[in-house]
Amino acid sequence: MKKLIFIFVLFSFTLSGCSDYQKLLKSTDNSLKYKKAVEYYNSEEYVKASTLFEELLPIYRGTSKAETISYYISYCSYGQGDYISAGYYFRNFLKTFPDSPYSEESLYMSAYCYYLESPNARLDQTPTASAIDAFQLYINRYPNSTRIPKCNDYIDELQDKLVFKSYLSAKGYFDREHYPSAIIALQNSLKDYPGSSYREDLMFMLLDSKYELAYKSVVSKKRERYNNAKEEYYSFVDEYPKSKHLKQAEKMMEDIESYLGKFNTNN
Repeated sequence: MKKLIFIFVLFSFTLSGCSDYQKLLKSTDNSLKYKKAVEYYNSEEYVKASTLFEELLPIYRGTSKAETISYYISYCSYGQGDYISAGYYFRNFLKTFPDSPYSEESLYMSAYCYYLESPNARLDQTPTASAIDAFQLYINRYPNSTRIPKCNDYIDELQDKLVFKSYLSAKGYFDREHYPSAIIALQNSLKDYPGSSYREDLMFMLLDSKYELAYKSVVSKKRERYNNAKEEYYSFVDEYPKSKHLKQAEKMMEDIESYLGKFNTNN
């Protein structure tokens, strides 16, 4: 019985709260709406706060209060976990109020929202690249900020994701034995990320791709492509003389030399 009474009282309070909020929405007392919106925000009732702030923004547009309302709206979306909208609002805030005392924080939060949007490395990395650019912009604009170390950590993390994405893309062509596409993708990955932690594997796959392409080519293209593979072998062993792939690379080189040895070097 006590449990039923408790549920009834709780339900009554809920209805009362909803009724008060509905009355507030219909109110023409903008000062009260603003006050209650801030209270809802501080209580982390972001949906209610956001609805009220959105109603108040056009009313206070052109006044000093519009800046604060826009700031709150950005954080309401962030508080709801809607990082796409939050990032949009933070960027729009920067455009609308470039000299605001909240500008630095808004630029950082814009970058951080991109960071939170950054997906698994196997998916499209547009938000990842946008986050890197935004963090770099923040670093350039506020070089003495206490957030700089954190920004650099985020950039390193995001760069690693782009490197891994590039590696996965190139490896995908290699695994499917699409060797012409693999060669292009592997070369691009090595060019774009020369310090990649996957460099050894990428270079070996490039050698293997050129070798397999030569092996499977028509006779008229074999000699040229085996020579290309030979050059790749020397590049690989020069950089990784103790590679875990060395035995496989040497076996390829034996086959390459065996084929090219059929030709008179004077021809």
